[in-house]
Amino acid sequence: MDIRQITPAYASAPQIDPADAGAIKAAGFVTVICNRPDAEVPPSHQADAVRAAIEAEGLTFVVNPVTHQGLNADMVALQAQAADSGKTLAYCASGTRSTIVWALGQAGKMDPDAIIAAAATGGYDISGLRDRLG
Repeated sequence: MDIRQITPAYASAPQIDPADAGAIKAAGFVTVICNRPDAEVPPSHQADAVRAAIEAEGLTFVVNPVTHQGLNADMVALQAQAADSGKTLAYCASGTRSTIVWALGQAGKMDPDAIIAAAATGGYDISGLRDRLG
C-alpha cells in the first residue's frame, strides 16, 4: 500500500487491497473514498469487495468513481463532503484522480499555489490545473 499524504487530513493512494483495511484503520483514517470505476479492476478489487473490508473495520466507505471524461461538479462536491468527515484516504489507479478531485474541491477555499504544493508533497503534479483552482 502506497499512501501519499496530501494534507494532514487527506491522502491519496493507488489501488488498495481489501487486506489493507486494518492498516488503513491503524493509520488513523476514518473515511475511504473509492475513485476507481469497477470496470478498471477485477472483482476482488471492485468497490463492493473493498467496502466490505473497510466497513468491517468500522470505517466509512464512499464510492465516487471518477473517469477522465466524466469528472463533474457533483463528483467534486461528493469528494469534498466525504473528506470533511475526518482523516480520509482516497484511491484510484495511481492516486492522481483522487488528488485532482480533491484539488478541485479546494478551489476557492485554498490558494491555488497551496493546493498545487500540497499535491506535490504526495508526488502529484497538478500544476496544469492552476487556472481551474483560482
